[in-house]
Amino acid sequence: MVGREKFNAELHQVQNLMLELSNMAINTLNESIDYLLASDIEGALTVINNDIHINRMDEEINDRVILLIAKQQPVATDLRRLMVLIKAASDMERIGDYAVNIAKETIRIGKDEHIAPIHLLDEMRVKTIAMLKQILDAFMNEDIEEAKKIAKLDDEIDAMYGHAIKTLLSVGVEQPAQLSQITQLSFVCRYLERSADHATNMAERVLFLLKGKHYELNN
Repeated sequence: MVGREKFNAELHQVQNLMLELSNMAINTLNESIDYLLASDIEGALTVINNDIHINRMDEEINDRVILLIAKQQPVATDLRRLMVLIKAASDMERIGDYAVNIAKETIRIGKDEHIAPIHLLDEMRVKTIAMLKQILDAFMNEDIEEAKKIAKLDDEIDAMYGHAIKTLLSVGVEQPAQLSQITQLSFVCRYLERSADHATNMAERVLFLLKGKHYELNN
């Protein structure tokens, strides 16, 4: 196998690993909200225990990219693609971390009845998961037009986050004894909002890859 073919084959392997990591992180985030809504402590524990797999895949992507750079000495465009892969993998690894944080909040709440309008979190979850899947497709296909659409979705999730926090705070005023749960659910909303921010980061990485310039989509 000649040098270029070998590079492309190894790059494809790293991209497949990135896809596997991303799907696992997105699915884990989705499941973490399922377990929260169901007060499923055992399910939340599986999210925490399985995070090691996401972390290991992120580390493997980093190691493989570094090895590719060292062995192949890629040209500018290829080097940019490799660096974007590392950063995007880090974005997805962080989403896995947010799923773990949500699982921990689920364990803290335990079997207590949810006293807040929990459907607001579910609505945020649906929008966030759809956004993550959309940017993953745009990233893997290097689709700049789809990537540009992410900023609008991020604005929508920001608005949902603001509404959810305002609602939770109003419940806290009415039921001060439940402040602990209100705080925990507020953190969950924040983790979802931050996950959407990482989707925007990935969209900006697509633009950087294809345009060679840094763009900030959420300004």
